Amino acid sequence: MSNWSSRYEESMLGVFGTPMLVLARGEGVFVWDVDGKRYMDLLGGIAVNALGHAHPAVHAAIEKQARTLIHASNFFATMPQIELGEKIREVVAPGQPAKVFLANSGTEANEAALKIVKAHGKASGKSRILVLERAFHGRTLGALSLTYKEAYREPFAPLIPGIEWITPTVEALEAAFDENVAGIFVEPIQGEAGVLEVPAGFLERTRELCDEYGALMVVDEVQTGIGRTGKWMGHHGRGIVPDVVTLAKALGGGVPIGAAVTLTEVAGGILTPGMHGTTFGGNPVAAAAAIAVLDEITSKNLVSHAATLGAQWMENIRALNHPHIKAVRGQGLLIGIELDQPLAAKALKVALQEGFIVNAANPSTIRLAPPLIITAEQAGEFTDALWGILAKTYEEGE
Repeated sequence: MSNWSSRYEESMLGVFGTPMLVLARGEGVFVWDVDGKRYMDLLGGIAVNALGHAHPAVHAAIEKQARTLIHASNFFATMPQIELGEKIREVVAPGQPAKVFLANSGTEANEAALKIVKAHGKASGKSRILVLERAFHGRTLGALSLTYKEAYREPFAPLIPGIEWITPTVEALEAAFDENVAGIFVEPIQGEAGVLEVPAGFLERTRELCDEYGALMVVDEVQTGIGRTGKWMGHHGRGIVPDVVTLAKALGGGVPIGAAVTLTEVAGGILTPGMHGTTFGGNPVAAAAAIAVLDEITSKNLVSHAATLGAQWMENIRALNHPHIKAVRGQGLLIGIELDQPLAAKALKVALQEGFIVNAANPSTIRLAPPLIITAEQAGEFTDALWGILAKTYEEGE
């Protein structure tokens, strides 16, 4: 692997640092590095590979479409693009007047949502945009303006003005809102912050305040959407309809795609022809892959599977009664294991040595976001190994 690593360092811009592994192939919930070692992928490409690796339905859809039509400019529509738009409407907001803009990533989806909010603010004389502390919405300049972490933003300042971060509490929300708020961005669960769910009643109160003050509610479902939380969307079951929902990650099952979905007439009527666009968004190959992902999740009832397995998995980890596990939280198959010391980065290295790919979402939290196809037996393998992983972690950390 050292030869591949040196070739990477020589050829690639070092924005990601030195890669932990160079991967050669994957199948189901497993990947293999270039030296032939197998790993159970419990991160799923950071909540991307909803159907695991090399899924036959995705492979077949890509191959079929690539033999037919790979690209068409945005002067034209394609059948996969239209069909995907219809399916996204069904899973995000059945019965709502939803409209879909297809992009290439979650960052681009949030860029589109930000432009909708900015245009709404300009038309209505509103200049403030609210975002939650610890939020992560992307790294392009627009989405980066919404991202909380100062270390990400400071090198590129000044960014878009008028953006304010609030503590994710109902009290802070109510104190921040006024008639000058154009919109608010929220994540049902802040995955990058450590799998932190917004408090009970927060999304519902956000909707009420947006209605009261004429603001737009944007729900970022890039990480929580497409069945990850045991519901199609993380905000489902709350009795609310956001103005805009953004999607990406699991939508394409590993193929780059994102979507900004407007769910209300006011949001859907803002971006008129010429105000926004994309060259590759809605690409027919990516759209065909996403259709296959949505169909497979539906036919295999993977949303319900994520809910059931995730709840049981979290209970099994709690039942370990490990002295260094402070909390286990999450929904469905988005799980955070909080340690009592900031050793998550060490834990992921130990886990990797033991054949498991996990992630340090923050200094003290291990994040799990495996493929939705993971079985109870496979989840159990990690649970059984966790005690030993943490034992080695704390030995090395002391």
